[in-house]
Amino acid sequence: MTGTDDGTKAGTRGPARASGPRVPAPWVRTRLRVAPAAALALALLVALTAALAAAFPRAVDRYEDAGLRRTLDDASPRRTTVQFFAPRPDLELSLGEGENALREAALRKGYDAVLAAVDKPLVADRAQSSYGVRTSDPTDASDSFLARPSGLPPRVALVAQNALGAHSRPASGRLPRATDPVTATTSEVEAAVTTETARTLHIKVGSVIHVPGLERAPLAVRITGIVAPREPDGAYWMSTPLIREPSLIQLPSDGGTYWIGALLLAPDAGPVLLGTPGKPERYWQVAPDTSGPTAHDVSGLASAVAALESGPGLARIRERVDPLTDATTDLDEVLSSFTELRSGIAPLVAVAAFGAGTVAAVVVLMASGLAAERRRGELALVRARGGSLPGVLGRLLAETAVVAVPAGALGLGAALLAVPHARFSSAVAAALAVTVLACVALPVRAAFAHRAVRVHGGREDIASVRPSRRRTVAELTVLVLATAAVAALRRGGTDDAGSSGGSGDQLVALAPVLVGVIAALVLVRLYPFPLRRLAGPAGRLRGVVAPLSLARAGRTSASTALPLLALLTALTTAAFGGSVLAGVHTARDHAALLATGADGRIEATHALPTALPGRIRDTRGVREAVPVSVAYRAQARRGSGTAGETAALVGVEPGPYGQLSRELDLGGFPARTLRATGPDGSGGSSGGSRGKAVVPAIASPSLADRFGTAPFSVQLEDDSKVTVRIAAVRDVTPAVTDLDFLVVDREALTRRAARPTALLLTGGHLDGAALRRAAGGGVDVRLRAEVRTAYVHSPLQSGAERIYTAAVAAGAGYAVLALLLALVRAAPERSALLARLRTMGLTRAQGRRLLVLESLPQALLAAVGGALTGWAAIRLLAPGLDLTAIAVAGRPAPGGTARLRTDALSLLVPSLAVLVVATGVALAQAWWTGRRGSVRELRAGDGR
Repeated sequence: MTGTDDGTKAGTRGPARASGPRVPAPWVRTRLRVAPAAALALALLVALTAALAAAFPRAVDRYEDAGLRRTLDDASPRRTTVQFFAPRPDLELSLGEGENALREAALRKGYDAVLAAVDKPLVADRAQSSYGVRTSDPTDASDSFLARPSGLPPRVALVAQNALGAHSRPASGRLPRATDPVTATTSEVEAAVTTETARTLHIKVGSVIHVPGLERAPLAVRITGIVAPREPDGAYWMSTPLIREPSLIQLPSDGGTYWIGALLLAPDAGPVLLGTPGKPERYWQVAPDTSGPTAHDVSGLASAVAALESGPGLARIRERVDPLTDATTDLDEVLSSFTELRSGIAPLVAVAAFGAGTVAAVVVLMASGLAAERRRGELALVRARGGSLPGVLGRLLAETAVVAVPAGALGLGAALLAVPHARFSSAVAAALAVTVLACVALPVRAAFAHRAVRVHGGREDIASVRPSRRRTVAELTVLVLATAAVAALRRGGTDDAGSSGGSGDQLVALAPVLVGVIAALVLVRLYPFPLRRLAGPAGRLRGVVAPLSLARAGRTSASTALPLLALLTALTTAAFGGSVLAGVHTARDHAALLATGADGRIEATHALPTALPGRIRDTRGVREAVPVSVAYRAQARRGSGTAGETAALVGVEPGPYGQLSRELDLGGFPARTLRATGPDGSGGSSGGSRGKAVVPAIASPSLADRFGTAPFSVQLEDDSKVTVRIAAVRDVTPAVTDLDFLVVDREALTRRAARPTALLLTGGHLDGAALRRAAGGGVDVRLRAEVRTAYVHSPLQSGAERIYTAAVAAGAGYAVLALLLALVRAAPERSALLARLRTMGLTRAQGRRLLVLESLPQALLAAVGGALTGWAAIRLLAPGLDLTAIAVAGRPAPGGTARLRTDALSLLVPSLAVLVVATGVALAQAWWTGRRGSVRELRAGDGR
């Protein structure tokens, strides 16, 4: 028996097989080693998408929380504090029992009961909450040293509030004391006043103020100290502002004025109030902790406040404190204003979120489709050799999960670090959704492609494949959903959607996306027809590039619907979002323009100094200063016995004012419109005939409807009269906002009435500080830029705008990525085609033109379709969209409702960017293929 040196039998090939079971190569590890670049690209895509998806709800939470805190901080503590008060103790009690009820110990017990009734998420700020007893009806103080603006004696309230020493520091003297037990018959008590009260009422340390007694001698209140509040804007002082500073009251009858101030007694001196006619009452003031609540807690806060005002909380307080205890607060109105603002902004943000999310989801699906397409032969071979469909899908799910799950966790961690201090659950849910989509997309795609065992498939180019019945049913279903969403938005608007809640709101927010989806499906249906029509004529052209590129475009894979869907959705969302942002900015600019009437406005309640217009014109940045006189309470009437109509009479110089109105597009008119005519129709009147001539006027629509074109009389505030005839009607005019107006030539007015009371300024860069210095005191200076900035007050607005911009930018980025994926999918086949054509004489320039012309039909389809779809979506949805909330945040602003309008740049720039990217990628691919040469692309057996 012969053999070899290694012990094998002669005639055998290779080494002997080892005994034992075969160990197959691990599928997941093998695939990751074979295609590390593809795995890394998938990990980056999943990590980025998961990070953006997780960061979005946290960013929304952050700006909503900041908006809630701003709303609570802007509201005065007098509005946000929940105040409980009870009248003096029951008269059936003995005098001693009534006095004990007003001592600090009893009030502290009631305070503890009030705090125990406060339910979460409403939390009391114990440092700023307070309690005590006070006179609800201030009484006269007849001491002669007290301030008397018009001879009337001031009135004072006696207040015994807890923790006075902890919330103030003595400016002079000391804090009041109650060394002996104070009763209703005590003749003298000590008190302190704040520095503002002392300065205004002329009170000093040692002053004695006498307060009338009730069936007893006047109570002497000795001032032992003047205190300065440690936190003058805190709820301790501002829940009842009278204890911090006095208030000047004007009598409605004769116009006389008097001061009302507060004398701060020792906390245990409350029983003395029973001996005064000031109607003493106990009170407990609960200041809310504004640093803890979040926007997610608003509904709970509103419920807790309602329970304290008139619900179970108040019932518990009445049971433990006093049956007559009552509560009052404006905190519910403050929370309601925030909710209304958020409800107006949230639907607009949802539109951007759904758009960007849809494009991101499509890109993830495209990436999985690219992987499935490149592995089509491999998976078909596995199925043909006996691989079960569940087994193949399980391995695909495992190899995708090994990459996607860590990447999703990494993206979630990045989002949590980038956007801290927000809810965790929503971020986890968003990142988990992205990870699950990335994991299941490839197996599901492979399941549909390989559910039947086959090695070779038929032709699947877009010009030959006919849509199936299932696809037709799916497209009709999406069409119905899109139609329902658009109809709901046009009928109810985003305001109704934001307030109603539920799945209907999500459908409305998806409306722009669904419009893009329908357009994509329709364009994919229509795309083959022009290609088929052009195939014949293109074949008769000279040259090979044009007919070949058209043929290549027609043989594009039928799965082009997915990248087209991504591009159209992104372009529609970008156009819609850009138009929303442009509409918001335009609405603010217009509201600021109407509020000021020009780039700047200087106005006073009296006539302006004669030299002021010259000084203002010499100020840096001022191009022109147009003087006007405005009588806001002029009375227009026809006949002496008829009721007058209040209107603002504006006296102007027709030339400069008319030019200003035309430049600002605020009711422009030619100067001849205001040319004065006499009763006989002759030219203007002289100074001696003022009041007798009929003066042409420009009127607001309501005045024009009432008075018509017949002359009528207008009485000014100085009792002078002018007869006017309406010569033109304008909806707006620069000098007056939100008032009925009459604009006349001020030469027709009396000298006193014609003196300017306002200057309307124009200029590119007005300097507010310089204008205020030039204008001096006693005048109001308003700049259009400052008014516009004031409209962006709430973090809800600025945060929503940033989120909207980021969502549109993310959608655009994913759209570019979708375009790149679509081109990368066809890159190997194109490279092989160029290599083969070059062996047949195709030049490099012709190759570049071929690739560019081949990619242009789809890019042009997406660009034009995206622009048209964006325009159609805006036109369809604009009637139901109200941009007022995000534009001016509920602040009083002229100009009415801000509606969505088409923005040309938002339509054209994204579409042009698609064409530029597609052309650039085609040129880069042609250059790279030519640089590498043709040998590698023509290798035998390389599947292209």
